[in-house]
Amino acid sequence: MEVRIDDLDRKILRELQRDASQSLDDIAKVVGSSKTPVWNRIRKMRDSGVIGQQTVVLDAEKLGFEACFFVLIRTSEHEAEWQARFLNALRARPEVLEAHRLAGDIDYILKVQVRNARAYDEFYQALISEVNIYNVTALLSMEEIKSTLALPI
Repeated sequence: MEVRIDDLDRKILRELQRDASQSLDDIAKVVGSSKTPVWNRIRKMRDSGVIGQQTVVLDAEKLGFEACFFVLIRTSEHEAEWQARFLNALRARPEVLEAHRLAGDIDYILKVQVRNARAYDEFYQALISEVNIYNVTALLSMEEIKSTLALPI
């Protein structure tokens, strides 16, 4: 269900996407409003689910997680029991940053961030020991060209 937002809400959201740690006063100044209406709008958007979890963005490389793999998964099993085991296995693995079910030849794509190729192999071995997978293709990202969580609002 789409939530109705106006131009001021969009300005506030753009500012929060740019830097959610800035003060209400700073946001209000940038969007051309005062602190109380900005706070009320932010609260309304949180309550409606437009604004979700707030967190910080960490630098994976600086923390030693130098290898990002995109993992393409094909399965010959589509039963509810298999899918539940597979989803539980993914949710239990902190290396899996994203997981998407796809239309087309590939059933799932995962974004997996690990320290190195050996750590990826440990992840892979653990995954295939938990669930039966028909085919796995791992693609190593050589360079991250663009990464953002900001929506084009």
